[in-house]
Amino acid sequence: MRVLVVDDTIVFRKIISDALEEIPGVEVVGKAGNGKMALVRIKDLHPDIITLDIEMPEMNGIEVLEVIKREKIDVGVIVLSAVTVKGGDMTVKALQLGAFDFITKPESGTVAENRIAIIDMLTPIISGWNQKNKQKIKQEKSHTVKPVSSQSVISGNRPVYGAKAAAYTPSSLVDLGTYIHKIPFLKKPEIVVIGVSTGGPAALGDMLPKISADIGVPILIVQHMPPLFTQSLAKSLNNKCQINVKEAQEGEKLVPGTAYIAPGGKQMKISPTAVGNNHIIRITDDPPENNCKPAVDYMFRSVVSHFPGKITAVVMTGMGSDGTIGMRLIKRHGGINIVQDESSCVVYGMPMEVVKAGAADLVLPLDMIAPAIEETLQGAVG
Repeated sequence: MRVLVVDDTIVFRKIISDALEEIPGVEVVGKAGNGKMALVRIKDLHPDIITLDIEMPEMNGIEVLEVIKREKIDVGVIVLSAVTVKGGDMTVKALQLGAFDFITKPESGTVAENRIAIIDMLTPIISGWNQKNKQKIKQEKSHTVKPVSSQSVISGNRPVYGAKAAAYTPSSLVDLGTYIHKIPFLKKPEIVVIGVSTGGPAALGDMLPKISADIGVPILIVQHMPPLFTQSLAKSLNNKCQINVKEAQEGEKLVPGTAYIAPGGKQMKISPTAVGNNHIIRITDDPPENNCKPAVDYMFRSVVSHFPGKITAVVMTGMGSDGTIGMRLIKRHGGINIVQDESSCVVYGMPMEVVKAGAADLVLPLDMIAPAIEETLQGAVG
């Protein structure tokens, strides 16, 4: 893998370059000190990935990403961000512009300690990028839809039942709705839960604005992110969506038509109120699960305890398997599970694990997830 390092400080360019050289399979092919030089080096060196500092003179990282997107330059981008509110806002914008992932710049420590910290952060991201490219090659070699045993699945707009493709093919969102209402075990959900990781800010930015203001149920979201960044994500999404989107707070009551994003570095669950049939959010410092904090499984498990059989669950793009155990519980208790399909994921990791576990009811491209969520909330008719 060929990598171009872009940072306006000589010290960090060296630290990042040295860190990358210690990751197997990675070759640093060049360096750049600002965005303008980066664009020149990208065209000359043809790297697979660039590590991109956001705050730079002459042309910052956001402006570089805008050019990459506008000119459709084939290069992956890993953003380097400061752990500040401003850094969080710019990082979320970078991810929504198409950056693959991000790491935070170490704020203290020796050069050696910072190099080790960057190696630890970059290694799984590089692995995820390799996984993404393997998926891309596989998709280019074969465009057929493989059946998923014992599932009723729509993938690539084509339903698959058990071992064979069905004759029925939805040609519109109306057809999709008709199909969903024929799922016999589906009850009318009272809550929507979503788990997402790598590629999540862009995917949520595409999907959530399609949810109507009168959805009538609360939405809980776990996006794998550190502190401060989830606050920036919530603010960005709230500006785009018809529903309210906010970072969840300890003790607040669940309100229909509001999406609550778990705070970075904390776990989120729900509890019933002492009086009435209401539920409140609990923000805890419980240990990580699946090496994640917040963790999708932690949140899904909590919701199953209080809304058994009345849940629409969604797992979207991301590395790893967080959410699989939770979706198995949701399915076992009669909820409905939707996962994003391989072709529209940045990384087909978390959704793939749910499918492999036999816990997916619907496998959908990104642009069909919001309509499918709203259709499930109408309940089964057949």
